[in-house]
Amino acid sequence: MLENCFHIMETNHILASLSIIFILYLQLSDANSIVKNLPGFEGDLPFTLETGYIGVGKNDEIQLFYYFVESQRDPLHDPLLIYLTGGPGTSGLYPFLYQIGPLSINFDNSTWEKLVLEVNPNSWAKTANVIFIDIPVGAGFSYATTYEASKSSDTIVAQQSYKFLVKWLEEHPRFLNNPLYITGISYMGILVPVVTLEVYKGNERGDQQQLNIKGYMIVSPLTDKFNDFNSRFEFAHRLALISDDIYESAKEACRGNYVNNDLENAACANSLQRVDECTSRINAGNILEPFCDDVDPDPTCREAAAIYLEYFGNDKEVRKALHVREGTVEKFEKTNETIHYDLNKKDTECYSYDIFSSLNYHKTLVSRNCQALILSGDHDFTFPYVGAEQWIASLNLPVESPWKPWLVNKQVAGYRMKYTKDEYSLTYATVKGAGHSIPLYKPEEAWIILDEWLASYSYLSDS
Repeated sequence: MLENCFHIMETNHILASLSIIFILYLQLSDANSIVKNLPGFEGDLPFTLETGYIGVGKNDEIQLFYYFVESQRDPLHDPLLIYLTGGPGTSGLYPFLYQIGPLSINFDNSTWEKLVLEVNPNSWAKTANVIFIDIPVGAGFSYATTYEASKSSDTIVAQQSYKFLVKWLEEHPRFLNNPLYITGISYMGILVPVVTLEVYKGNERGDQQQLNIKGYMIVSPLTDKFNDFNSRFEFAHRLALISDDIYESAKEACRGNYVNNDLENAACANSLQRVDECTSRINAGNILEPFCDDVDPDPTCREAAAIYLEYFGNDKEVRKALHVREGTVEKFEKTNETIHYDLNKKDTECYSYDIFSSLNYHKTLVSRNCQALILSGDHDFTFPYVGAEQWIASLNLPVESPWKPWLVNKQVAGYRMKYTKDEYSLTYATVKGAGHSIPLYKPEEAWIILDEWLASYSYLSDS
């Protein structure tokens, strides 16, 4: 049923007219509010947090919920990042509390039912203004007011992200001149380049709202729905998850295709079965971490995040503090699994995965005055660094700075290289020992490399 896919206010035809009245009331009410306190954190929040809704669509029938954190350094001049959470279908509350937001969970003193929150010393808000957004509709606290508006796709989400940004800046004009970066993680590697290009095109069309776009940044990106999954095979061999003989036999039998196996190719099927036997109990998020079980999982596991956040997001006092509209989302979920993508998942009534690859969008952005940062954890089995290196190489960009280590506290934190062509630049970096959610495993390193990258282009804020 569609109600299981998306948050739709109408529950039946009898209540439809009352729902319309309620919707109009909500849209006439304050769209955003400052959050002073949050359950689980003692005292006033030591940063500026605003939550609210932005309506998109002809009649604002899609209400996108956001969390906006002002920079703790210089909010009127620091960059503005819009952060798109992966999945699709994962709430912005996940990176807000688990990865890059101003708060983190004190796991030693927390229980499933009652979180204890503390200041995150590696928050990206130390460096930039950050907007976390629940997108697509059906993620987090976002909702649709009509049946048709509840349906979504990659293309629709990209357009809605751009429209959200334009409307948000209309409501927050003091940030119009801040350097703007489109950022995201994981599946949003498909969408971040699309949204970024749309912003450039909007400026080139002469849209009334000119945005100060400077570039984009993606953590552990999915870029091509064949190549990135296919690269897991090469990664498994490089990291000694499969032996040389398994690697060689599969390479010969499968002829470079380790995803869509020909059913008549028995030799390939047998080889891939051996690969699966070796890797099925590996934590794809970080191969160095224990395999996640549903029962009492490690706090870094996706299963644990879901339990913690779903108790938190369904707490009445939390919802009240965040100014979530009553009656709009019956049940908060960390990730809406109906929307969430997996290998070879087909389109559903709820969502169409209609952008197979974002590579051409990256190629088009090369002709813009644009800066890009791509980060990969070198122990990420979800979308391995192998695939990222392959698509970056296919851009055929001149190398400005060759592969070399970068340091944190005088220790090697990873490796990076920089490509430039005319006014375009792309920095690619690995983070040593990190998995898929890089800020979860290596929070200090993730913050430092972002801060250094943004600072290297700080002069652009004066242009």
